[in-house]
This record gives sequence, C-alpha cells and structure tokens, in this order.
Amino acid sequence: MKPFHDHFSEVAGQYADYRPHYPAALFDFFATLVPRDALVWDCAAGSGQATIDLADRFDRVVATDASGEQLASAPPRPNVEYRVAPAEHSGLNNASIGLLTVAQALHWFDLDRFYAEGRRVLADNGLIAIWTYGMSTVEGDEVNDLLQDYYANIVGRYWPPERKLVEAGYRTIAFPFEELTTPAFRMEARWTLAQVLGYLGTWSATNRYIKATGRNPLGPLEAALKEVWPAPDQPRLLVWPLFLRFGRKRA
Repeated sequence: MKPFHDHFSEVAGQYADYRPHYPAALFDFFATLVPRDALVWDCAAGSGQATIDLADRFDRVVATDASGEQLASAPPRPNVEYRVAPAEHSGLNNASIGLLTVAQALHWFDLDRFYAEGRRVLADNGLIAIWTYGMSTVEGDEVNDLLQDYYANIVGRYWPPERKLVEAGYRTIAFPFEELTTPAFRMEARWTLAQVLGYLGTWSATNRYIKATGRNPLGPLEAALKEVWPAPDQPRLLVWPLFLRFGRKRA
C-alpha cells in the first residue's frame, strides 16, 4: 500500500489563493458528455480548484480529499458535499458515479487500489478524467529563464519522485479504461510578481527545500526577478499545457 504523504496541508490557504484555474472549456467539454443530473466525484479535490467549476455544470458533486485542511479552504456550495477520504476508499456507493475527475493529483495515489475503487463506483459507461499540468512558460524571456532555472536547478532536487509522472504528462501511467480522444486544452493566467511568488510558495519542492536547508529560496529569486520585471504590479502572461486522459468504463 502506498502511504499518504501530505505535501499541502501546511500551505492549504496559499494553495487556494495562488493556484491557477483550469480552463472553462474543459468543464464545458465534460458537460457535453455527461448528464447534468449525474453524480460527479471530484477525487483529491484539494481546496476546490476543479470542484466549483464542476458544481456550475452538474447538480451534485462529491469532493473528497485526504487532507481536511485543504477541504476547509474550499468554497461552500449547496450542491457540493465535501468529505475527508482517501482516493482509494471513497465511501461512495457501487455504480453511483457518472463522472470521476482527478485534477493534478493522480501521481500521489496507490494506482491499483484507486483504479479498483474507480471501477467500483463508476456506473456502466461512466467517464473518468484525469489531468495534470507541468511547468508554465512566462511572458518575457529573462523572467522565464529565471523561473525555469528555479524549477529545474534551485529546487529541482527537492521535487518528490512522483513529479516525473507529471513531467511525462501522465503518459507513463497505466490507464485501464477505454481511452477517448479529447480536444487540446491549456491554462492561462495574468499574474503580478507577487502572485507568481505566491504560486511558487505552494510548490512541494519549495517547501521541502526550506525544511531541508532552513533557507527560503524565494528571497534570492524575488531579488533577481525584480531586476528583469521592473513594474512588478504589471501582470504577465503565464501558460501551462494541460495533459488530459479521458476514458469510459465499459459494462
């Protein structure tokens, strides 16, 4: 059994404030294939980054996460039930789910046990969507170069080993469902320097670096970024490619 490593409870509030939003087109795509009255399970929902978009398009959403601190930061909605539960043991009824979603979290799971749970709770012909995103590119070559160096070289050794699965766009992960073709999606945000630094502060690698060394790597990075971002309150465009795997449980 793969143990649960909680990389995010300590930064749950920051996670809610500084994570990028998934594109509306992604959830609109789901809504074209799944009836509005289908029960949706948003697994490893964190602070609700995907949950709220799902709740805008479906009547009932159950959002689970192993971290109660993360769920406490999620916005309340009358049609969302938040539950503290691991991905591998949801407590949901057999064949009750029309759509199962996992946003930026599959790499933390015990995959065999999670997939068994997914097959148990999905209705026949129910759909499963898992997605992830890697490192963004940032407007401005000098700014982007500094951030790419921070990702790969400053905190690179502090990424958990599961990060390799994200960098591969989940293509190296088993996916025991009938896989379906999907449109291409990407995420975009226009952020100030403070927002970018807030986002980097939610990274597991940043926090592992701090615990290992007793130093915060964001201080030197902020100083370097200010040299090439002369108006830090002026937002810059960030773009993340989104990697989606989408499938159906056949009867």
